[in-house]
Amino acid sequence: MTATAGGLIVSVPATTAAAAGTALAANGHYACPGYSTIDDAVPLSAVMNDTFIWSKFKATKVGDGKGNINWKANPYNNPSWWMWLHSLRWIGQGITAASNGDKAALTHVTAIARDWVKDNPYSWKANPAAHEATMHRTNVLICLRLAVLKNLNVTKLPSQYAWLDTALVNHAKFMTANWGGQGNHGTDESIALFGVGCTLNRSDYMKTAQDRLGKAITTSIDAQGATNEQATGYAQFNYSLWGRAAKAMQDCGVNPGTTIATRRALLATFIAHATSPLGMLQQIGDTEYVKTGNVPGTPIEYAATKGVSGKAPADRVKIYSAGYVFGRSGWGSATTPFSAESAYSIRFGPKRVLHGHSDHTAITYQARGRDILGDTGYAGYSNKAWRAWIVGPSAHNVMTTPKLADTNPITKLTRSSVRDNADFYEMTDAPAAGVTRTRGVLILRKPDVVVTLDRATAKTAQQFQTLWHLPSDQRATVSGRSAAVATKKGENTRTVLLQLPYKGALPAGSTLVKTGQTNPIQGWHFPHITTRKAASTVIFARSGKSVSILSLIIPTRANGQVTYKTRMVGTTYVVDLTIDGVKASFGITGGGSLVRRS
Repeated sequence: MTATAGGLIVSVPATTAAAAGTALAANGHYACPGYSTIDDAVPLSAVMNDTFIWSKFKATKVGDGKGNINWKANPYNNPSWWMWLHSLRWIGQGITAASNGDKAALTHVTAIARDWVKDNPYSWKANPAAHEATMHRTNVLICLRLAVLKNLNVTKLPSQYAWLDTALVNHAKFMTANWGGQGNHGTDESIALFGVGCTLNRSDYMKTAQDRLGKAITTSIDAQGATNEQATGYAQFNYSLWGRAAKAMQDCGVNPGTTIATRRALLATFIAHATSPLGMLQQIGDTEYVKTGNVPGTPIEYAATKGVSGKAPADRVKIYSAGYVFGRSGWGSATTPFSAESAYSIRFGPKRVLHGHSDHTAITYQARGRDILGDTGYAGYSNKAWRAWIVGPSAHNVMTTPKLADTNPITKLTRSSVRDNADFYEMTDAPAAGVTRTRGVLILRKPDVVVTLDRATAKTAQQFQTLWHLPSDQRATVSGRSAAVATKKGENTRTVLLQLPYKGALPAGSTLVKTGQTNPIQGWHFPHITTRKAASTVIFARSGKSVSILSLIIPTRANGQVTYKTRMVGTTYVVDLTIDGVKASFGITGGGSLVRRS
């Protein structure tokens, strides 16, 4: 049977349910995909003792030592902990040992898997942990099946293991009936469903999986190379995920076509642009503070190795219609190392979905070999209050109306100009009921400065706050009505944050700093979902029906002096800066454009 679906060339064996459980797929082999590092923390001794270990939580004995597991256990009331328990990935080292001939390990991991099947009869949709873990557990069961065959040195599954194939069929039925759609969950499910089909000679499962992959690939990775997940961490994950999809098909004798490879190549360029000069992913959406993983032979290689190997992308600035601007001073040169370049990201675009945050118009920024402006990170899902804050606008470098509910707006990039010494962008949206917002951004180089002009109107008088989230290793203090300064003891870099009196004098209390505040939540950074660090947030505040806040973010030497003067040239408001002896001038035109003058 041959068909075409979304760029995938489908060629599957005609064998169906009649042959289930008899042998490996006729056209190839679905390899054990591993355990996604979940098993790294759980040594064989822990598996054999029914002890589950995940993340920074204490090791927890979840069974009686004989494979009889309490699948209802969730001592930390953490949905991720519970989900990974039900994934079975934590028994990976036991399956690996079984595959290498360890009979005791085979007996024990088989007991754990069979206990899961017995205690969680089909359908398990009412159990959120079991439901969420279905695709992961499916792959573990396939890995276990392969280990049984290898350990026993047979090609046909013995009758006493028939329950294992029955479980795989039930998992396939569940994924067929409960597809996660065209995001990473749905893709992971489709790969696992394909794996069951390949393993059990079920062409119906293979075709369903391939049809779904064909529908998903052009949504998951768009024609520019951006993912639909709205998170850079998930972009990196999707690169790996779609590589797995293509390999699974190839290994089972199916031609995946060209679409996956083409879109992955575009995504590799996206990931390279999303990498900071520190070799870290710009922390956007549900993304932990992580290094960009090296993929030799792709644009990712150059970014991940910080210019040591590979080829740099052609563009200094890349704008993605999915809602990203990535820019930098350069990709490194003989005179300026990769890590000494400055870089930034800006968000706009469609409404928040999937793993995105309410971060439209937000900026991240690196200069002088360090983070200058950061995102507050990714807090996981276990605590609703922290999750609500981390996703909401007050956790990002944006202008907010803190007393009004976020409307999850579409944000338009209305203007942009990329030049040798300065890049300009303008975005507009309606972030709350009766409120319009416009942000202009000017990124200067030599000297490195971020300038933003936030303008907003509201039907009734409101509080407006422009927020600047700083790295947790610095501490900020207010320095007069118009400024705050962030420093790290012993470091030769400080960040000066200025608000200039554009269209009116600055009122008292217009510059504030919040660090590690819990009521309301403000001033934190989550580098990882289980790690929370106090971090300073500088707030430039105004009240009224119509406000303008002009902000300057200036990284300089610890002793570098920052001065400025303002003047009018016709209808243009001009700011003359001197930063550590280097002069620069920019203007705000009557039409609201930010332009560098010198």
